Amino acid sequence: RWMAEGVTLADPAATYIDTDVEIGPDTVVLPGVHLRGRTLVGAECQIGPNTVLTDCVVGDRSRIVASFGDGARIGDDVSVGPFSRLRPGTVIGARTRVGTFAEVKNSKVAEDVRISHFSYIGDTTLGRGVNIGAGTVTCNYDGERHHQTHISAGAFIGSGTMLVAPLTVGKDAVTGAGAVVTHDVPAGETWVGNPARPLVRRRPGTSKTKP
Repeated sequence: RWMAEGVTLADPAATYIDTDVEIGPDTVVLPGVHLRGRTLVGAECQIGPNTVLTDCVVGDRSRIVASFGDGARIGDDVSVGPFSRLRPGTVIGARTRVGTFAEVKNSKVAEDVRISHFSYIGDTTLGRGVNIGAGTVTCNYDGERHHQTHISAGAFIGSGTMLVAPLTVGKDAVTGAGAVVTHDVPAGETWVGNPARPLVRRRPGTSKTKP
């Protein structure tokens, strides 16, 4: 049926599609793919190889490689994987990249975001154009409750940053590599260290410092 409607199945015998699934034309489904439940896949996508999507919505021209999605909504022109996991409640905006070994849970991710590799984003909102460095973790669970992290548009989160929720990172703010952030970061500021503090820069020609 799907091949007759313009979908390419590279190996139909190694592809598993539930009866309630919908797939747009010119999409390519590669071997080892399971499309389950009420998954909707848009046009001109590439799904697989080795991808499992359950009750997901995928926009047009998106590419999902060797990854798992469960109840996630994925926008147009998105790249996911390989080896990533999108858990229930996840919304991924257009042109965003979720790269290798990244996990996103119950989070709203805006357009043009980069979560390139080795990161956990949970109970979080990410504004447009945010960059998440490798090894970043949103520390959303304190042993009793889950807490929210808000990262505003244009923020740059350095590699290995620990964001201890509840927490807000302001617009265009920066965290340095390895920062452990336990307080809100104001817009435009750079915070570094453990625990993270505003970066202090020495003014040229003077012994005084200025935050």
